[in-house]
Amino acid sequence: MAPLTISEYPPELSSEEEQYLLSNLKDWSIAHGLAVRPAPSFVSSSQDPSGVLATTAPVTLFPSLFPRVCFEAGLALQTAYNELYAAIARDERWLQGIVEELIDIDDFVEKLWQTHLAVKKEGYVQNLSLGLFRSDYMVHSDSSKSDSSPGLRQVEFNTIASSFGGLSSLVSALHRYLLTIDAYPSSTAGIIKAEALRQSKSTSSLAQGLAAAHKAYGTSRSGKPLCVLFVVQDPERNVFDQRHLEYALLEESGVRSFRLPFHRTLTDTKLDSDRNLLYAPPNSPSTEYEVTTVYFRAGYTPDDYPREEDWTARLQLEKSRAIKCPSILTHLAGCKKVQQVLATPHSPHLKRFLPDESVASRVLETFAPIYPLDDSEAGREAKKLAQDPATAVRYVLKPQREGGGNNIYRKAIPPFLKNLPETHWPAYILMEMIEPPPLRNAILRNGELQRGGVICELGVYGVCLWRNGTSEDDKGEILQNWEAGYLLRTKGDQSEEGGVAAGFGAVDSCCLV
Repeated sequence: MAPLTISEYPPELSSEEEQYLLSNLKDWSIAHGLAVRPAPSFVSSSQDPSGVLATTAPVTLFPSLFPRVCFEAGLALQTAYNELYAAIARDERWLQGIVEELIDIDDFVEKLWQTHLAVKKEGYVQNLSLGLFRSDYMVHSDSSKSDSSPGLRQVEFNTIASSFGGLSSLVSALHRYLLTIDAYPSSTAGIIKAEALRQSKSTSSLAQGLAAAHKAYGTSRSGKPLCVLFVVQDPERNVFDQRHLEYALLEESGVRSFRLPFHRTLTDTKLDSDRNLLYAPPNSPSTEYEVTTVYFRAGYTPDDYPREEDWTARLQLEKSRAIKCPSILTHLAGCKKVQQVLATPHSPHLKRFLPDESVASRVLETFAPIYPLDDSEAGREAKKLAQDPATAVRYVLKPQREGGGNNIYRKAIPPFLKNLPETHWPAYILMEMIEPPPLRNAILRNGELQRGGVICELGVYGVCLWRNGTSEDDKGEILQNWEAGYLLRTKGDQSEEGGVAAGFGAVDSCCLV
């Protein structure tokens, strides 16, 4: 069989080849926990009343082609991005200036800031913070330049609940396994090679970050056993992704962890007189644990706060002595407004946090043009671009939210703004669309195979543990800082959104070319 060229990748499969590949992919995935709880649209609650079923996570059949130079650049930049956002989270005065532009028009940001102020008034008792970050990129080629080489452009930086670290390690292992058992046709031999399939170490690396915070917390002050607390949504379809981190934390570092549904925070936790956070497992309420680290996999969306007591719960966690991942200031540092302020052309802010010019310039090269929708000169220009259908097609409108399904794309922007009071426009940023190279792949989702053009988004994980400063003269310091593996998310090229859990993308791995 003649070898494929890159433009012909991936190959067409015979029915026998497809059956062999799919049967191995599905069995390996379930056997190794590359899985999610099925969506209600796939398996109704009446069919699974006990919630015991699992299905293969949305996954690509083939590893997607990705430029090696861009992949290596993304991994090499992560410690600089960790440093940048740790510095922003430590600079309360600068962050306040950003937040104050949003609090009158974004109730969620206002509530987060009020929670910070309430803790500050009482006094923070923990000066360590942990970030399990993810910086998301797309490959961008400037179509207006014939000799343009591909480069990375940042989509966003995630400071809270950076998901799929537990599954990304598995999908790269899955593709390597399929290669090993000859599930890929021989025509791909010149492209899919073992050395081109980069294994992601995200599960172990992120778990090591939680273990580092657990160790840095020190000894128990209450005399009770220590634990890490995963604060989670309930129900959670993406539970196995989180479980893999829990298992690695216990198996590799011997650290006990528990899952706390966010809505049970006030029921299952309390603060003692020294503000140690104590957790009582519902299955054994007589055995209390002192919590060293609170890892938020919930609390990043307004949907997690339907009741006022949910904000009381967040306040209780923030007031505690436990190390937060992230702290509320780190959570706020992830606002899209922060990304816009850093990336607005000719912005002076980046050098405030990255004084090393060579590091700052490498970070700057990954910024896509981003504009405010306010009354500044850049904002007035952005409003013209966003309201004109002819120019809006090159942009995406983003609110200050994490998770998929929140953005407004291209031709949908002008009518959206027309129906939004102009006083609320500054709560959004306008970002130039990144134009990735055309690729093809096949995605298995809910048992169905979807073939066609795809778009890939590279997420690079990072771990950062730092000490917050105590005064204007003491800016704090970074204690641990490392790159922690990668995630490749792939979606059909007709879909604007890329969230896997939100039902848009699939987990993938890189075949470096």
